[in-house]
Amino acid sequence: MKKYYLNYLDELESEAIYVLREVWAQFENPVILFSGGKDSILVTHLAKKAFYPSKIPFSLLHVDTGHNFPETIAFRDDLVEKLGVKLLVGSVQESIDEGRVQEEKGKNATRNALQITTLLDAIEDNKIDCAIGGGRRDEEKARAKERFFSHRDDFGQWDPKNQRPELWNLLNGKYFEGEHFRAFPISNWTEMDVWNYIKRENIQIPSLYFAHQREVVWRNSSWIPVSDFLKLEENEEVFSKKIRFRTLGDITITGGIESDADTLEKIAEEVSTMRKTERGDRSDDKRSETAMEDRKKQGYF
Repeated sequence: MKKYYLNYLDELESEAIYVLREVWAQFENPVILFSGGKDSILVTHLAKKAFYPSKIPFSLLHVDTGHNFPETIAFRDDLVEKLGVKLLVGSVQESIDEGRVQEEKGKNATRNALQITTLLDAIEDNKIDCAIGGGRRDEEKARAKERFFSHRDDFGQWDPKNQRPELWNLLNGKYFEGEHFRAFPISNWTEMDVWNYIKRENIQIPSLYFAHQREVVWRNSSWIPVSDFLKLEENEEVFSKKIRFRTLGDITITGGIESDADTLEKIAEEVSTMRKTERGDRSDDKRSETAMEDRKKQGYF
């Protein structure tokens, strides 16, 4: 009898597809949290494979900070049109205008934490019972505590000490009224796995991930892109650098790295030598040792 072996990317793909199919089987109105970053693009690609030849059965939910990279929004809209899926948008600006949240002030102001209220409002308004995210355990220590099915209480909060066990790949999606789940099908992937899979599948990603010339300033030990939303200090100098971004978020807090990696092959080679997590250039994660976990407990992605 001929034996059939899966390589490690096939195994990760199979596991993620299993989780996605379990989400569809156990929940009534699940969505994919879509930021336009590589991980949410990967999850969307996996959903496409999981339910082929049918159309992706999930809507995409984007929490729009209003401080996005223009390239990210253009990529999002183009992908939604190609896939023919429904796009739900929660607007942080609307949350500010309605008095639901208060915008931060000062040099290091960010709208990142404000997304929590907007996300929870979108989940309640659209009666979403499971939001599928692209979080991975290797990204950050708080995300390392996540299960595939992450339970949130009726306030949308996460308690890392009160999560369901997941033995023998049994996923428990039972919840009481008002509660919901977050699902993380690529939890066990590393950044290197993501890039190798993107390269193998030839998945289209925003140009921001490739090295390109851009005006930046050195702030919080990262190259922060110059934009209409960035308030420059008197002593800050604008440079033109060839950089790329390892992760995408609010344009005011997402730092780039100097790089010549302008192809998927070069990116994969560069990542293989990295000793710093991809979120190491996100200003919002540098506010405290527990910045990510504190936000997640309040309802963050």
